[in-house]
Amino acid sequence: MIPSIGKAGPVTSLPDSETVSQSMESPSLTYRMDWERKRITGAVDALEAVKQAAVKVLQTERYEYLIYSSDYGTEWNLVLGKDRLLARAELRRIVSEALLQDERVRSLENVEISFAGDNVSFNCIVVTYYGNFELRKEMSEGV
Repeated sequence: MIPSIGKAGPVTSLPDSETVSQSMESPSLTYRMDWERKRITGAVDALEAVKQAAVKVLQTERYEYLIYSSDYGTEWNLVLGKDRLLARAELRRIVSEALLQDERVRSLENVEISFAGDNVSFNCIVVTYYGNFELRKEMSEGV
């Protein structure tokens, strides 16, 4: 291996993987969305930022907006009007895929999907590096 030359001289060792992973983490500080007034009001960080990101990703239709990558958002249209047995499995997959794209989210626990007439309710505990929170999403339109 040929050592590279840095400002402080030759670089002969690489940082350990923990240092690299910590430096590659996305910052959590972001703007605060006021959903009722449709305005940005200040900033949020840590657990509140992850909560806001989860709500936002579940409200965004996947592949609909060019500003987002193809990994961002959800595909609710895949389950609307489908058999409830299929919809239950697909909802679990769709929400898991959408939320686990965020590296701050570790897992989803206690996933519950219930149907009441034409309404479907998705409820789970989102486990993050900052703590846990409950997430609930309700939909209608003949699922």
